[in-house]
Amino acid sequence: MAIATKIAGFIEKASWIRRMFEEGEKLRKIHGADQVYDFTLGNPDVEPPREFEAEFLRLAQHPLPGMHRYMNNAGYDETRNAVAEVLAEAAGLPVNGSHIVMTCGAGGALNVVLKTILNPGEEVIILAPYFVEYKFYIDNHGGVAKEAWTNRETFQLDIPAIEAAITAKTRALIICSPNNPTGVIYPTASLQALGVMLQRKERDLARQIFVISDEPYARIAYDGKHVPNIFPLVKNAIIVTSHSKDLALPGERIGYLAANPRMQEVEQFMEGAIFCNRVLGFVNAPALMQRLVAKLQRASVDVGEYQLKRDVFYRNLTELGFQLVKPDGAFYLFPKSPLADDIEFVRLAQKHRILLVPGTGFGAPGFFRIAYCVDKSMIERSLPAWRELAQEAGLKLH
Repeated sequence: MAIATKIAGFIEKASWIRRMFEEGEKLRKIHGADQVYDFTLGNPDVEPPREFEAEFLRLAQHPLPGMHRYMNNAGYDETRNAVAEVLAEAAGLPVNGSHIVMTCGAGGALNVVLKTILNPGEEVIILAPYFVEYKFYIDNHGGVAKEAWTNRETFQLDIPAIEAAITAKTRALIICSPNNPTGVIYPTASLQALGVMLQRKERDLARQIFVISDEPYARIAYDGKHVPNIFPLVKNAIIVTSHSKDLALPGERIGYLAANPRMQEVEQFMEGAIFCNRVLGFVNAPALMQRLVAKLQRASVDVGEYQLKRDVFYRNLTELGFQLVKPDGAFYLFPKSPLADDIEFVRLAQKHRILLVPGTGFGAPGFFRIAYCVDKSMIERSLPAWRELAQEAGLKLH
C-alpha cells in the first residue's frame, strides 16, 4: 500500500462530502447541471464585499516596497493590531496585537493551537454534531478525540454531558458557534455556565483546560441575533477563525488565532503558537491577504442574502413535514432524517437528483446536512423534487 494504513482508514471515514460530489458529477452528465440540486459543499456563492475589491485595486496600483517578502511568523503588526482592535471592542478586554497570530485559514489556526498545547495521549472533547476534520487535526498532534453530544433536540450546549466527558487527560474542548452543521448560536448564558464549570474542573484536576472557539461564521447571524465574544466568559479561551465566510475568501486561506489576554500563562502560549506556526510549514499567512484584510475587519458579506435562502428553505421543508431546528446563523440546515438510516435517506434523495450529506459524516446518525450557500434559483427549482422526496419518504405535508 502506497499510503499509511491509518490514513487509508481516515480517507474512508472522511469521504462523505467527496462521495456526494462525485455522485453529483455523474448526475450532471446525465440530466444536465440545472436539473441536479447540489447542497453538499459549504462554499460561499456570494462575492467578497466591495471594500475588498477597492483595497485589492489600491494595493495593485500602489504596491508597498517589500510587500511580498517574509515577515514576522506571527504576521504583520498592522494586521494583528487591526484584528485585536475589533476583538478588544467585542470582548471589553485589553486584546492587543501580541495576542494574535495570522494563519492559513481556520484549519491552519486549529492545527497551530493543537500542536502548541497537546501532549501525546491527551484528550480533546468535540461536540456532536461536529466538523469531521476536528478528529484528524487532533490526531495530527498526538491527541485523542473524545465525543460528547449537544442537546439532541436543540443542538445547544449540554453542560452536564461536557462535564461527564472531562477526565484527567482532558486538555481542550472545541466549540463552533454559529455551528457547522446545525447553524445554532450558543448564547451568553450557556458560554458563561461552561466557563464556570471548566474553572471548577480545572481546580479539581489541577490542570489547564482550553476552549478552542472555531468562529468562521461569527458574522453570519440572523434575526438580529448576536454571537457572544467568548473571552469575558471563558478564561482559557482561544479563538480560531478565517475570512472564508464573512469576506467570502475561502480560496485565499487567510485567518488568525487569538488568545484571551486573561489566559493563564498567555505569553508562553503565544510564544509556542508562533513557533508552531513556523515549524508546521505554514511559516506565515499569505502576505497579500494580510495586507488586504487589515483594512476589512469591520466589513462583511451581505448576510441578508443568506437569511433569505434560509427562510425559503426552512419554510418549505417544514411544510413538507421535515423536522429541523431553525438556524441562527452560518448557512446550513440539519434536519432529522425521515428514515432511520440517514445514509439510506441520502441515497433516496439522489433518485430525485438532490445531493445531501448524511449526519453520519458529522458524528450524528439520523440527520442530514443541507448547505444553502447556493444560488437562490437552484433552491426554488429544487422544491418540486423535495416534495416528491418527502412523499416517497413517508412524510405528511403540513
